Amino acid sequence: MSGRDFSLDPRLAADSCAVAALPLCEVRLMHDARYPWLILVPRQAGLVEISDLAAAEQTRLWQEVNQAAAALRAVAPCDKLNLGALGNIVRQLHVHIVARCIGDAAWPGPVWGYGAALAYAHEELAARREALRQALLHPAT
Repeated sequence: MSGRDFSLDPRLAADSCAVAALPLCEVRLMHDARYPWLILVPRQAGLVEISDLAAAEQTRLWQEVNQAAAALRAVAPCDKLNLGALGNIVRQLHVHIVARCIGDAAWPGPVWGYGAALAYAHEELAARREALRQALLHPAT
């Protein structure tokens, strides 16, 4: 899976930070402490829709979504995971995985467009990124 011509959309780069690289996707943490929130971005140029991936890569994407979801739950236990690949604002293919808890800031509605993001404190961001990286790359068995 070549990432030769891949470049991350500037908005995704500004709104998130890198956590880990999986075989297909870059895993990123959204800069919003209100919700534990990952995005997976396949490292291939020109992708807009999941259907733009070859069949084997679609399978790989869902394997990585499951891997990231398990890591997110391990680090941030939640009542529900929200998954989305909206692409209405950022066209570059990316999948959101958001850990939701009953009573969180947007519950029970969607997190998209609800209020202003709350930045992580520097130490909290570093700890969350490292915990997610470890859970992604070294899952408990």
